Amino acid sequence: MEKEQFYYDNKVVKKFIYATMFWGLIGMSVGLLLAFMFIFPELTQGISWLSFGRLRPLHTNAVIFAFVGNAIFAGVYYSLQRLLKARMYSDLLSKINFWGWQAIIVAAAITLPLGLSTSKEYAELEWPIDIAIALIWVVFGINMIGTILKRRERHLYVAIWFYLGTFVTVAVLHIFNSLALPVTFTKSYSVYAGVQDALVQWWYGHNAVAFFLTTPFLGLMYYFVPKAANRPVYSYRLSIVHFWSLIFIYIWAGPHHLLYTALPDWAQNLGVAFSVMLLAPSWGGMINGLLTLRGAWDKVRTDPVLKFMVVAITGYGMATFEGPMLSLKSINAIAHFSDWIIAHVHVGALAWNGFLTFGMIYWLVPVLFKTKLHSIKMANLHFWLGTLGIILYAFPMYVAGFVQASMWKQFNPDGTLLYGNFLETVTQIIPMYWMRAIGGTMYIVGAIVMLFNLIATIKKGSEVEDDFTEAAPLQRITKGRLLGETWHQKLERKPVQLTILATVAILIGGIVQIIPTLMVESNIPTISSVKPYTPLELEGRDLYIREGCVGCHSQMVRPFRSEVERYGEYSKAGEFVYDHPFLWGSKRTGPDLHRVGMKYSDSWHFNHMLDPQSTSPGSIMPPYAWLLKNKLDKSDTEKKLKVMVTLGVPYSEYEIANAQKSMDAQADIIAENLTQDPSFVDSYESAKADAKAAGKEFVPIQEREIVALIAYLQRLGTDIKTK
Repeated sequence: MEKEQFYYDNKVVKKFIYATMFWGLIGMSVGLLLAFMFIFPELTQGISWLSFGRLRPLHTNAVIFAFVGNAIFAGVYYSLQRLLKARMYSDLLSKINFWGWQAIIVAAAITLPLGLSTSKEYAELEWPIDIAIALIWVVFGINMIGTILKRRERHLYVAIWFYLGTFVTVAVLHIFNSLALPVTFTKSYSVYAGVQDALVQWWYGHNAVAFFLTTPFLGLMYYFVPKAANRPVYSYRLSIVHFWSLIFIYIWAGPHHLLYTALPDWAQNLGVAFSVMLLAPSWGGMINGLLTLRGAWDKVRTDPVLKFMVVAITGYGMATFEGPMLSLKSINAIAHFSDWIIAHVHVGALAWNGFLTFGMIYWLVPVLFKTKLHSIKMANLHFWLGTLGIILYAFPMYVAGFVQASMWKQFNPDGTLLYGNFLETVTQIIPMYWMRAIGGTMYIVGAIVMLFNLIATIKKGSEVEDDFTEAAPLQRITKGRLLGETWHQKLERKPVQLTILATVAILIGGIVQIIPTLMVESNIPTISSVKPYTPLELEGRDLYIREGCVGCHSQMVRPFRSEVERYGEYSKAGEFVYDHPFLWGSKRTGPDLHRVGMKYSDSWHFNHMLDPQSTSPGSIMPPYAWLLKNKLDKSDTEKKLKVMVTLGVPYSEYEIANAQKSMDAQADIIAENLTQDPSFVDSYESAKADAKAAGKEFVPIQEREIVALIAYLQRLGTDIKTK
């Protein structure tokens, strides 16, 4: 049969590699800045768009979607063409995929520091960007599936199963979790509320880790590890079991992020059961990856590419052992809300995603530019800097997590908390934060060494852009099996059926968990005393979201003796029915705030935002001076209330029509309370005189953002009677 001649598209692969390194260094640099903010809270004092709460989602989005996302596209676009013996379906779609994805990243880099955030972890971007993500993801999917349909290789290799599973699952997760009603072009509210929003978010959040940070990288592992080692995959049968069991089980595990919360017990227990089962397929993949290196371990000593890949697969094994362990209720009760979780996440991110990306790029760049790596020594230096950086980052965070959990739960003989002041637990772990910052610095220095090495490699490489190749066209088989073909091999040459089956496998878990929680009212017992937020409190809640307060403070008191003693009555599902979105949080750098309402005076909250250490000596919270100066924008309040009504929040037409009067009246009460503090009166009158002398507009205290935030904080947890 006559062979067809064609070129592989290497240009798009190179673009994605450049973007991976560029955004990777930016994302890591923001992370390093955040690490130093734990040690120097006032590092970016006075600059609102460089505050911790706004930069944290920028860091997570940059690392996950910019660094890892571009690496996924680079690896998929390279490997898919070779595995299918076909150029990508459309060069135009490849370009749209690349430039569209970069535009989305730039939009995130602009909007998140401005405080335009939904607050939903790993899904903070507002609705116009969410729509753009969906469209570009569909472009990627069309390009991939189009290439599969015009392939010259009959059976789909295991890596492609993971690529297809990733495409369909990320699309489903992103669309359903991002459902929101817009208020303006830059503001929306989640269609889900409270407990339901929490379940959908962590169904998405856990599976963003599963199907964006794991399954595509397993596909890349199945392609690049055998290539780098020049060995076949250890076990074809194990790869079949690994793929189908992983995508089916993973989707059920989200509720393990919500153990001991107000989520119904049946959903929590389902999450635990499937999380424990997840250990088997995860380790099946790790074993398949490591045993592929049988007979090639001598190369690991000398080849930096294999060094990175071995540590990456080992990191994957460690993280996927720890995940099921953390889902056990007894261990979760210790680890959740602590720095243990930060350590766990970064073992996966720095080792599994980071090192596999580095190994893949070290292998790809010399191949794409027809040359040898500029310096093996520099690559080895990068490897050791990165490895030691991971250890220095993760180990102190494990220690910090154990210290926090231990101190939070200790009691005196008389039944009082041994460490009643939350800040005692914060000051104790500052040395661990120093070690984390040093480890992070080493990791990023290693990445900079890599950048220099790659630039030197590219400079001495060939200018040839696309690879020439030839392959025979595929002969169609209309029905039946080929001689000696197994049932799964038959499925492998039917990409549409394989994709449909993968979609069914991932939908089952989501349907079983989410639909009953949304539809069966008994899952969320209502509480008659729980009322919607007043217009001013709703505006204050939006400021709380804008400033990223949920990144450091939880709003979920779990039913533990230590937490009830420290914070007050444990949280009930019915208290969150008007919360669009939920704000339970996932980390306590500061204390839980669900019962903070009326616990402190209005002037305490004012001074706390002005200078946290004046009210809480030893606090590592930065000041939020701009909240005390900015005028509250109330122009969209009525629109917000109308959207809330559409979502089922019972605001009356009278309340909407009189929203401005209501806000003024509540603000006047808070302003009056603030004037009871002599120090506030002195500084306020002085500022008024200064503004008058300078001919500047003076914003009365009741019109400033801080008053709305105080109104919201004073409301928290006061809807039910507590001791």
